[in-house]
Amino acid sequence: MAKVTLVGVRKIYQEGGRTRVAVDGVDLAVGDGEFVVLVGPSGCGKSTTLRMIAGLESISAGEVHIGDRVVNDVAAKDRNIAMVFQNYALYPHMTVFDNMAFGLKLRGMAASDIDARVREAAELLRIGGLLDRKPRHLSGGEQQRVALGRALVRKPDVFLFDEPLSNLDAKLRVQMRREIARLHHELGATMLYVTHDQAEAMTLGDRIVILNGGRVQQIDTPLDVYRAPRNTFVAGFIGSPAMNLVEGTLASEDGALAFHATGGAFSLLLPPRWRRTLATHESRAILLGIRPEDVRATERDAAGVRMRLDLVEPLGQELLISARVGGHEVTARLPPAAGYVAGQDVTLSFDPEALHFFDSETRERIV
Repeated sequence: MAKVTLVGVRKIYQEGGRTRVAVDGVDLAVGDGEFVVLVGPSGCGKSTTLRMIAGLESISAGEVHIGDRVVNDVAAKDRNIAMVFQNYALYPHMTVFDNMAFGLKLRGMAASDIDARVREAAELLRIGGLLDRKPRHLSGGEQQRVALGRALVRKPDVFLFDEPLSNLDAKLRVQMRREIARLHHELGATMLYVTHDQAEAMTLGDRIVILNGGRVQQIDTPLDVYRAPRNTFVAGFIGSPAMNLVEGTLASEDGALAFHATGGAFSLLLPPRWRRTLATHESRAILLGIRPEDVRATERDAAGVRMRLDLVEPLGQELLISARVGGHEVTARLPPAAGYVAGQDVTLSFDPEALHFFDSETRERIV
């Protein structure tokens, strides 16, 4: 296996006399055997970045290293990578065995070695009994395993996955996600995986790279990204439901620091520990962030914010509610309970130890 390093990588398209920067200065170091997930909304540059690593897109600026060599001008077939696409791209007239063996035959590998590799990969992927079938006789999940097997038999330095589970239904996505995680654990292979699905990113990646507008927003472990998002984009993108963000200002009150929501909708007295960190932001516009699971419903007369319920979503194991006050909307994740209906008033309290603060102008994290 090999490490992958991107240094100032850019991709610029010229379209009808106009310049469009699709990937803008990506720096990334993927360790040997690491599983890194590129995640972001459509058009953020994640697939383009993967295709530049694969050699399927030219690089406008910067360098891509696989192992110790710069591969900017190395043909895709000579990079010793294997790529699994969203479209399985199986040959319909070939059996599973022949689909998996095709690339090895083109290399001129001995038939006995091909047979051994294909059967080894098929057993690892639990499709050993399907080798004589053709793709039309396979389910979507089985076809995706064949596509994985075709990549696996090549024994590449790096595996690249471009939204490989997008065509599967929800149940199969979870199943195949586990299969890919298991493969990484057993092979110890270097893997880069592109997805727009944050659940895939959070559960698969040793680290995740959040992209937006062609630029890296944050690179960190899944839990660290969740616990300490670097800016409001990451805070809103990672987590479902997204982090609540409330506009307001900070002010001193009787020696303590308080957050005042814009429009005077509500105020929160902050614990003393926040004062030193946030002192320089007094009287400035600020965004308070709070995850839905850190919002609680309390008794009417308890300390909290009185809001009007807009939406109640019972999900069996939990209850999601969305409430509004003075133009500010807050979502809470609550234990399953009856009695909430849209239109009623509810009192919500915020865990003071779980607050996040962002600068309103830069949208960057303060603390």
